[in-house]
Amino acid sequence: MSELEATLNAYRTRLADGGNSSPFLNPTPETGRRYEAPIATAQNEGLPIIDLSAFLNPNSSQEARQTTAKAINAACINYGFFYLTGHGIPLSKLDEVIALGRDFFALPLEEKNKVKRFDAGGPEGGDGARGYQGLGENITSGLRDMQEAIDWYAEWPADKRETGTGGPGSLKTLQGPNLWPALPEDLKPIYLDYIERVKKVGEALVHAMGVALSLGPPGADNTEHEEIFVRKCEDSFWVMRLIGYPPLPSPQTPGTDDAQFSCGAHTDYGCVTLLHADSTPGALQVQLKDGTWLPADPVPGAFVVNIGDMIERWTNGLWKSTMHRVIHRGKEGEYRVSLPFFYEPNFHTMVRPLEKCVKQSGRDEMHKGSTYGEHLLTKVFNNFYYSKRTDW
Repeated sequence: MSELEATLNAYRTRLADGGNSSPFLNPTPETGRRYEAPIATAQNEGLPIIDLSAFLNPNSSQEARQTTAKAINAACINYGFFYLTGHGIPLSKLDEVIALGRDFFALPLEEKNKVKRFDAGGPEGGDGARGYQGLGENITSGLRDMQEAIDWYAEWPADKRETGTGGPGSLKTLQGPNLWPALPEDLKPIYLDYIERVKKVGEALVHAMGVALSLGPPGADNTEHEEIFVRKCEDSFWVMRLIGYPPLPSPQTPGTDDAQFSCGAHTDYGCVTLLHADSTPGALQVQLKDGTWLPADPVPGAFVVNIGDMIERWTNGLWKSTMHRVIHRGKEGEYRVSLPFFYEPNFHTMVRPLEKCVKQSGRDEMHKGSTYGEHLLTKVFNNFYYSKRTDW
């Protein structure tokens, strides 16, 4: 049994109830192989597993929080990815949301298209982002992704929705309501409950990240303090995707490169991603600093977490947003189902490097700043293969 397998076995019992019944455990020591040889250690043992419970329990000690923070700092410097446990969401709830997603993808296409995504500004009343996308509609780096999905976003205030270029009934990009399928019947209420749970995890995580950067406590003379990401993510413009990946041809078929990625290599463009997926191994791959690809196989009850482009910008590159991709091969009909939740800044939040991180990096500012919403819109405009409209 490998060291990673032994570690995972030790976690399985305590993860069944979200990790709250066990004492704080941090699997990443301050010194050791992960610091001396991070790439080789990841290849042999997998990504680090970090327990967040110290930042969710108000009675946790400062020592426990600092231990977690040091582990996060090391993971973000070395990988940009890690597993997250101790989040408090029961394994039964995680299994439930995946099962509902699988039931949705099993529906006839006619039923799924009842919540179809439409381009913003059109007569259908779409906003260019929310709703169901069929196979090949989503693109990454100019190539069609072999996936189908539903996208949901934080609700745009109804009284602030603007009429699109198509006249009455049309909408501008991102300003429409979320589209919820009628089937499965339990999907909407259970997913809404799940969203509220994961938002709390996201808030605790970005707090821990502020501590990990040693930004110091809030104070009148400290505006860039350890809670700065919590403040920047107030009224988070979160995103959640339900994704279904059919298996790609195996082995790869020569001359069909545009169909060989379930999701092409990319970085996430927001703050932090909390990914929950089914037990399919070998599909999600993370690029290490030497250019090799590491499978980030599921750990029961744990999220796969990665930092996005906004965190890289805030830290002035001290923590880098990491390339990753999905290549799902398997037997015909063996869908991979995943549910990534993107905990993001407020839509109107200005994002530019923190002065403390600029000084620590020893480099000039990597970006002069823009709002998260501006950054998001440029990405949405390039996400869909058939999208023609780019009206704001």
